[in-house]
Amino acid sequence: MKKITLSLLIGLMFLIQNSCLANEELSKQAIAFYSDNNFQKTLDLLLQIDENERTAQDWLLLGNLFDEKEDKNNAIFMYQKVINADPKYYKTYYNLGNIYLEDEKYTLAIENYNKAIKLNKENPYVYYNLACAYIKTAELKKAKNNLIKAVTLKNDIPEIHYNLAYVYKNLKKPKIAQQYLDNYKKLTTQEF
Repeated sequence: MKKITLSLLIGLMFLIQNSCLANEELSKQAIAFYSDNNFQKTLDLLLQIDENERTAQDWLLLGNLFDEKEDKNNAIFMYQKVINADPKYYKTYYNLGNIYLEDEKYTLAIENYNKAIKLNKENPYVYYNLACAYIKTAELKKAKNNLIKAVTLKNDIPEIHYNLAYVYKNLKKPKIAQQYLDNYKKLTTQEF
């Protein structure tokens, strides 16, 4: 009896290990197909992984796929699954912020961008999008502060300079506004 139980246990452990390896391989392949913009193949591979075995990255890709298809409700659902799997996955909050910003739900966008920033203070796009949400809510000083953080991290994004010009103009600082507008013009007319 002990031999049968031990054999069953060893067999079960072997199956679990192989299942984990298979899921890992499916995830890696899905990421590769996603990187190549082959969204259907990405979806097919991710759906082969049992829901209970999906990683935060798997759920994030599923959310991104639904977002690409403009199926925001399912994208949000998948992003919530990411948060359940790994609440420190900053990309999830950034993506949720983008959905809410697009849907003009600025308070939710701001909340999610701030969560993303707490987890990753080095992404200029999070600060930029947070600033855009603040512009939409007429909180221009907060917008300015976040745009300055964004431009400090990456100063070659024309839109950041353009929005800084807009914000400074509305804050009644035309000289500074003009400097950022000039920067914007330089960045958009550079030859590559």
